[in-house]
Amino acid sequence: MTKTRKKLIAGNWKMNGTLASAAGLAVALGEGLEKEPALLEACDFAVCPPFVHLLAVRQQLPVGVALGAQDCALNREGAYTGDISVNMLVDVECDYVILGHSERRQYHGETDGQVAAKAALCYEKNLTAIICVGETEVQRAEGCQEEVVGEQLARAVPPTATAGNTVIAYEPVWAIGTGKTASPEDVKAMHSFIRRHLKEQLAEGGNMRILYGGSVKPDNAEVLMSTENVDGALVGGASLKADQFLAIARGVK
Repeated sequence: MTKTRKKLIAGNWKMNGTLASAAGLAVALGEGLEKEPALLEACDFAVCPPFVHLLAVRQQLPVGVALGAQDCALNREGAYTGDISVNMLVDVECDYVILGHSERRQYHGETDGQVAAKAALCYEKNLTAIICVGETEVQRAEGCQEEVVGEQLARAVPPTATAGNTVIAYEPVWAIGTGKTASPEDVKAMHSFIRRHLKEQLAEGGNMRILYGGSVKPDNAEVLMSTENVDGALVGGASLKADQFLAIARGVK
């Protein structure tokens, strides 16, 4: 039986900000939500700052806003210079971890298999994995976007994934940071495909949240959030300004 899925508005701060600006943004979010407590009833919120800002942001985040990381290591601990393990993320009270973002795939060669392995580590520590999938502009032009995303889901989402420990984020690569946004029709079609695929792949696939990401802004949020099978947003640039981030949440009806 499919349950009502509460929208999740998650901010991916990427490699932006200073310690002071990150803490200030967390404070600003708290002030905004204090003025509009109804937003917390309508949506779940999460923010994912850079690793070095996690603790400072945690200390300033208001109640009701979860903390997330932008990646995690493939190993629990050891001689892996520069890596951050799930154990370390638990220490700073993270709730979510973004995995398989297209920028990680493009710039660091991350594979679906690695994403699945990282997700499994997250599950061990009760961290919720936000697993990203999406096609390139060339792949969409060739009409193979469903094949691409279907393969990513099959390989990157572990069989132990549940509606409680996993969120899927559909981010068409060509829409990330470009100002381009997929049309409501394209978003509906892809999210419906992802929903069907998840139902076939996982026992709880019908209840798993599917976010849309890719140039989500206040002026397109209401249309996107009202689209069937869109259960929230993974927000990039607009999450760096508290007023814009909260304006996107206002698009949830």
